[in-house]
Amino acid sequence: MEASGVTPLDNLENIYAAFDAHMSAMQSSRDLLSHDICRFAALVVETLKSGHKVLVMGNGGSAADAQHFAAELVGRFLRERQALAALALTTDSSILTAIGNDYGFEKIFSRQVEALAFRGDLVIGISTSGNSPNVLAALQAAASMGCRTVGLLGRDGGAISPIVDLALVVPSQATPNIQEVHAFVIHVVCDLVEQAVAGD
Repeated sequence: MEASGVTPLDNLENIYAAFDAHMSAMQSSRDLLSHDICRFAALVVETLKSGHKVLVMGNGGSAADAQHFAAELVGRFLRERQALAALALTTDSSILTAIGNDYGFEKIFSRQVEALAFRGDLVIGISTSGNSPNVLAALQAAASMGCRTVGLLGRDGGAISPIVDLALVVPSQATPNIQEVHAFVIHVVCDLVEQAVAGD
């Protein structure tokens, strides 16, 4: 295989452009979403303090974000405090493949919501497009069961935005930048939740 002759230093313009796109998405999200991030954290705190749990889901990179969110709540983010009840619906390969095989991929999350969620729980769907059919179906199922719902979304919010109690829509068309903001929002919410639970 012949070397292309391109070195990492030849890509500095692309790296600068990636930083600029990231900072632009973060800035516009700060201006648009800060109040809703506070509302999001308050919903999580209210849910947990009332003895209910948080369920999170997404596909691909959003599945990783869902697991990250649940891990920070069950484990810890920055503070020593009690474990918090959170569950990612993306982690059990036997459940996911059984439901996908028997009912179809669009039901892999809604079937779990039907089994595991109770009235008063908070169900969070993460979708960069706002249109993931399996996330949409699960949030609709959650709402019908008396759960509260949040969407971490991107672009124009898609079909999910109007059907959730709280939609946080990252104002970007670029999936990587939307995911970067989602990860940041998750960290901020975890910090706010820990402050409330730990009494700082």
